[in-house]
Amino acid sequence: MRVAILFSGGKDSCQAVKWALDNGHNVEALIAIKPKNSEAYIWHYPTVEWSILQAQSMGIPLILAKTDDIGAETEANVLNKVFEKLKVDAVLLGGVGLQKTQINAVKEIAKKFGIKVLVPYEKLSSEELLDEELKSGFDIRITDVAVDGLGPDWIGKKLDSETKIDLKRLSEKFGFDILFEGGSANTFVVDAPFFKKKIEIIDSEKIWDSKTSSGYLEIKNAVLSSK
Repeated sequence: MRVAILFSGGKDSCQAVKWALDNGHNVEALIAIKPKNSEAYIWHYPTVEWSILQAQSMGIPLILAKTDDIGAETEANVLNKVFEKLKVDAVLLGGVGLQKTQINAVKEIAKKFGIKVLVPYEKLSSEELLDEELKSGFDIRITDVAVDGLGPDWIGKKLDSETKIDLKRLSEKFGFDILFEGGSANTFVVDAPFFKKKIEIIDSEKIWDSKTSSGYLEIKNAVLSSK
């Protein structure tokens, strides 16, 4: 099956790539959407533009589109121009399917072009999928946080089996989803077993808003380097 993957560069979309490769599908393209600002409803804001390095490392074409719209339905409209250029059978979404608004918005656009929308891990719990991602050998970095319990010290932190212990404790205490469904935080994968090269972050800055207790990692320079 010819597939494209809605790709933010985070752990969930990288796991979707792994699922497609493991199941013998042809990944025709990665689709990354860069919104105007961090208030976007369905698209990730920080580090999305650096997915070009991930695509190069995987040897998969990347379609990078931008949108100024805010709101689930209007943000999804950017996919019209993307889908009309694609010849694929399905588009894959990462996550466990809790983001029903995002899924439905994408489905409404995709059906006009005869493209199926698949969420491969929708039957797993959030913790089950996070465990799968950690088992997959991803080098995951947290790139933004916007929830009580996660302060600026979490921005840029590596998410692994050790930090998962603290993350689970905080998610239970403050009531956010441990996989970050709902936008409580986002991630960026700098290495994976199917990357030919790893991503080295050369220069970055933490942007923190004390009024909203939220912030993100601004990557100013990054390169591909040998493993």
